[in-house]
Amino acid sequence: NRYFIILSGTLFTSLACVIVNVYGPTDGDNRNGLWETLKNLKRSFVNPWCLGGDFNEIRTLSDRVGCSQRSGGMKDFNELSVYLEVCDFPMLGRKFTWCNSQEGAIWSRLDRFFLSPDWLQNFNLKLWGLPRRLSDDSPILLMEDERDWGPKPFRFLYAWTLHPNFKIFVQKVWAESHITGWAGFQCVRKLRLLKSALKSWNREVFCKVDFKLKQVEEEIHDLDLVAEQRALTEAERARLREVKGEAWNLSKMVEWLWLQKSRSNWSLKGDRNTKFFYVMASTRRNRNTLCSIEV
Repeated sequence: NRYFIILSGTLFTSLACVIVNVYGPTDGDNRNGLWETLKNLKRSFVNPWCLGGDFNEIRTLSDRVGCSQRSGGMKDFNELSVYLEVCDFPMLGRKFTWCNSQEGAIWSRLDRFFLSPDWLQNFNLKLWGLPRRLSDDSPILLMEDERDWGPKPFRFLYAWTLHPNFKIFVQKVWAESHITGWAGFQCVRKLRLLKSALKSWNREVFCKVDFKLKQVEEEIHDLDLVAEQRALTEAERARLREVKGEAWNLSKMVEWLWLQKSRSNWSLKGDRNTKFFYVMASTRRNRNTLCSIEV
C-alpha cells in the first residue's frame, strides 16, 4: 500500500504473526482512511500483530510539547489500537521522536510500536529511541533484551499458598533447620534457609503449574469428546469432577501469580484476565528497567 507494508508468516518457526510497517499521511482525512484500511485487514490477518512506524499522530497530550487540547485525530488513533487489540509499547532512551529543528522547537512522539499480547509472551522486548542526526525524526529500534542482570531478588508469591503441598513443605523445612544461638539469630538464619528452599521449590514444583494446567485441560476436553459419543461411566464421571476441580485450582494459581506481578486491581479487572495481567506485568517491567547509568 502507499502508506504501509504488511508481512504475514512464521517467525523463528514458532510464532505465526503479522508485521506492519506504517508511514501515516500528514493530513487527517488520509490518516482516517489508512486506519479504516488497517481495520479491514485485521479481519483477514488474524495472527498477532506487530505494528510500527511513523504514524504522524499522537495518542495523549503528553506526547507533544505545547499541545493543550485533545483532537478528533487522537481519539481515532486510540480507537485503532483498541480495534486491532494491540498495546502501545513504552520507549526507552528518549521521550519524543520528532522535532521541527527550529528555535522554540516543537517536540512530538509520532513514531511508536504497537504489539499484540502474544509478542510480549514470546519475547523479552525493549523499544529504544535512537539519536536524531540530520533528520527531523529519530529512528526507533525494537529489539530483544537478553542481558543477564544477575540473580533475581526473592519475592513471596501469594499463589504459592494455593498449592496443596506448600504449607507442609514450609513446616518441614522450618522443623529441619537446626540453628543454635539466641532467638533473633535463629529466626533470621531459619528464614534465610527457608528462602533458599522456596526458590528451589518454586523452580522444581510450582513452575510446572502452567504445564499441569494444560494437561488437565486436555484431559477434560478428551472426556467431553467421549461424552458426546456415549454416556460416561461412573469412574469417568468421577474423574471428570476431579480434573475440573484441579483445573480450577491451577488456573487460580496462574491468575494470582500474574495479578501480583502486574500490581493491577483485582476488584476492577475481575476474574480470568491472566493475559491482561501478563501484559501489564511485562509493560511495568519494561517501564521500570534501569538500562544505563551516567556519572
